[in-house]
Amino acid sequence: MIKTKKLAIAAIFVALAVVGSAFIQFPVFGSQCSPTQHMVNVLCAVFLGPGYGVGVAFCASLIRNLFALGSLMAFPGSMIGALCCGLVYMALRRRGNDAVALVCTLIAEMFGTGVLGGLCAYPVAIFFMNVDAAATAVTAYIIPFLISTVAGSIIAGVLVFALKAGGALDRMQRSLNSSRA
Repeated sequence: MIKTKKLAIAAIFVALAVVGSAFIQFPVFGSQCSPTQHMVNVLCAVFLGPGYGVGVAFCASLIRNLFALGSLMAFPGSMIGALCCGLVYMALRRRGNDAVALVCTLIAEMFGTGVLGGLCAYPVAIFFMNVDAAATAVTAYIIPFLISTVAGSIIAGVLVFALKAGGALDRMQRSLNSSRA
C-alpha cells in the first residue's frame, strides 16, 4: 500500500512538473529554465526520497522533451539536483532537526542543479545538441541553471515551511511511511 501511495504522489509530481513547465519557463543561454521542476525536486526529497525524486525528474524531463517544453539540458540538471537534495534531506532528517534539514535540502538542490547539473550540461550540449565547444564555456550553463533552481527552491521552501507550521507536513509524511492505509 505504501508503494502505491508513493507511486501516485510521484505521478502527480511528474504531472505538476510538466504542466508547470508549459506555463512557467523562460529561455536563458539555450536552456529552457523551469522553476517548477526544482520545486518538485524539493517536494520529492521531503515526501518520497531520492530514488523517487530522480525517477520523477527523469520522467518529467522525458515528457517535457517529447512535447518540446524543454531541452536535453533538463536531464542532467533536474536529475542531479533531485538526487542531491533527496540524499541530503534523508541524511539530515534522521538527526531530528527538520528546519536545518530543509534549509540544507534547498541548498543541495541549488548546488546539485545549478553547479553540478550546469557542469554536466556542457558535454550534453557538445555531444548531443551539436553546440560548438569553442563557443560554449564549461561554466556557461551554471548561471541559467542557478537562476531557475533558486526560484524553484524558494517556492518549495515557502510551501514546505508553511506545511510544517500548520502540522500538515508531519501528517503527510507519516501517511506516506506508515503501513496502515
